[in-house]
Parts: sequence; C-alpha cells; structure tokens
Amino acid sequence: MTDYARIRADLRAAYGPAGARQRDRQSKPDWKQAERAAFLLRLRQERCLSLLEIGAGTGQDSVFFAAAGLEVTATDMSPAMVAACRAKGLRAVVMDFGTPVFAAESFDAVHAMNCLLHVPNADLPRTLSAVCRLLRPGGLFFFGGYGGTGEEGTLGGDDHVPPRFFSWRTDEQILGFARQHFEVLDFHVVGLGPERHRFQSLTLRRPRAGQRVPD
Repeated sequence: MTDYARIRADLRAAYGPAGARQRDRQSKPDWKQAERAAFLLRLRQERCLSLLEIGAGTGQDSVFFAAAGLEVTATDMSPAMVAACRAKGLRAVVMDFGTPVFAAESFDAVHAMNCLLHVPNADLPRTLSAVCRLLRPGGLFFFGGYGGTGEEGTLGGDDHVPPRFFSWRTDEQILGFARQHFEVLDFHVVGLGPERHRFQSLTLRRPRAGQRVPD
C-alpha cells in the first residue's frame, strides 16, 4: 500500500521554487502543443467557456487557453508553481488533485497534462471522481500522461529532489480507470518508443444528466 500523504509532501518539495524555475525554462515540444490545440478545438466546438487546469505547473498551458478566450483557473499543489502562474496574470489556486476547493459542476472543462501519473492506482478512482464532480454534466476532461507496464514507484535517476512517485499505467489500466466515471470520446497514444515514452491521451466526457457511463 502506498503512502499517498508522503507522496504528496515529496511532490510539493520536488516542485518547490527550484523545480518551478526549471519547469519555466523548458520549451513545449510540438506534439504537446498539438494535443492542447486539438483539445481547444473540441472545447470551441462544444462552446465550453470555463476551464480548470489541475497540475498546472508554471501555467504555460493555462496561458494558452486563456489567450484563446477561455475563463481559466490554474491549480497546483505546489505554492511555488501557483506563484509562477500568478506572475503570468493567471487566476491560480493552491489545490491538491483529490481535495478540490470549488463547488460541484463549476467548470465546463478540465485539463490535466502529466500530473495524475503521480497519483497511485489505489487513490486514482477517488481523484477521478473528484474531477468528475467539478465538471458540469456533459463537460469535457483532457487526461494525459506517460504510460508503461503497470509498475509504480519513484523514478530512478530523477533530477528532482526528493525523487517523484510515478504510476506507469498500461493502456488497459488507464482506460479502465477512466470508464468508471467518464465516457471516452478519444484515446490515442503518442510515440512508439519504450513504454514509458508513450503518452496516453484521453478526451473524456462527464455523462449528461440521466446518462450512464458506457461500458
């Protein structure tokens, strides 16, 4: 059994001021830009106006969505990351993934890029349930992260201190978790290298009122 409280504390330390400075210096590869552009297109098609980003880091994606005209709220469990978001002019709040501070059905969409892979499998259903409650019925959820062969643990040779916890989920695992709460609109994998280099991209929908989650 993993100690999620310790994992969260280690993540806050790893993503402190030094981690925020390191993250802000990183450029975003073309494939990540393509993923968020595709999600923005879907948001426009469905006339979504408000977006919550969880695990926003220093706010690069939140800035992108705000520049496109969305009402964006950036959140991260790290105060240093939230400070970096606020420095960019974003509305930003310190928030843990699994303990949201907003009312139910507050957002049209949620964006989560490479953050929920830090949540152990034992705690992911509760976290996804919390995300689902924050969405209005019919709302959209982009859920992306690096996959693997099902192992969990800290990353050997991690350049963050302390080393971060990762859950490297198989395609079958991630889809199984997603389908407990959401309708899967799109699932595809980016990259053909070793399993940990494959990015799992899911676009999900909270079922509308009276609609059950499809099997």
